[in-house]
Parts: sequence; C-alpha cells; structure tokens
Amino acid sequence: MNESERREAMRRGPLHGPDLTLNMRSDPRFLTGARGLIASVAEKIGLSSTSCAQVALAIDEALCNVIRHGYKKRSDAPIWVMVWVLADEGVGAGLRIVIEDEAEQVDPSKIRGRDLADVRPGGLGVHIIREVMDVAEYEMRSPVGMRLTLVKYDRPSPGVEPAAVGA
Repeated sequence: MNESERREAMRRGPLHGPDLTLNMRSDPRFLTGARGLIASVAEKIGLSSTSCAQVALAIDEALCNVIRHGYKKRSDAPIWVMVWVLADEGVGAGLRIVIEDEAEQVDPSKIRGRDLADVRPGGLGVHIIREVMDVAEYEMRSPVGMRLTLVKYDRPSPGVEPAAVGA
C-alpha cells in the first residue's frame, strides 16, 4: 500500500462497524456524558492525557455546533456518534469518531472558524476542532444532515506530521 492509499484508508476508516455507537438527542444536558464517554474510551486505549483532553474538547465543540447551528437549539433531534479504535500502524494508537445528524445541510467548503484576529467570545469551535484533531472532515449526508469525521492519533511516527494524516 503506497502513502496515498494509506491516507485514503485512514480517512475512510475501518471496514468493520463501529466499536461504540451513541444515539443521543440534541439536548445540551447530554453533552457532558457524551464527552466523558469518548474521553474515557480514549484513555482506555492508551492515548495520553493531552490527547484525551483534545478529543473531549473536539467532541464537545462538534456536538455544540450541531445543536446550536444545525438544529437551531432544538433539543429533540437525533445525533449519532460512532467510534472506532484504530490499530497502531506506525502513527500511534488512535480513534476515528464520526458524528452524524439530520440537521440543516451546509456546504462543507463554507464551514470555517471565524478569523482569529476578530477577538470576541464564541465562534472558535471549528478552528479548535481542526487544530486539535489530525483529521476533521465535514460532508453532507444523503438525503439530509451532515457528517463530521474526526481522527486522532497519539504518537506520530518520527518525521510524520499529524496534519499530514488524512490530508
């Protein structure tokens, strides 16, 4: 498998179903539980405390964005969170997390964080997600909703930049 094929396989993820699936409603009361569950899985597979905190932060930001922007603060809409434990293939232990919803669709090319020079509260979720995760890929689901694929590896191989994984 050449480098391009390896990166594409990491982006697509494992061929088997998820190791963990969480079906939840878009109620902010469930954010703590979802964040804690995913962080706990990250810890159990051996990710560092820093990586666990980064995964928890990214999950929290992503779910908040679905609730706030996708569902316009509705608390009764479905969100699915699927988690795969990734084998260490020279890039360290890792997780692949896919968040899907039936919220308003947005052109993925238009999903971006606000300019960091614009100093004010809020609006940094997308920037934070892309900064702390090795892969953060948004796509439209068919026929409705969005999908966010997140990948986090703990220990990159020497000479491999985390941002290059899945690029």
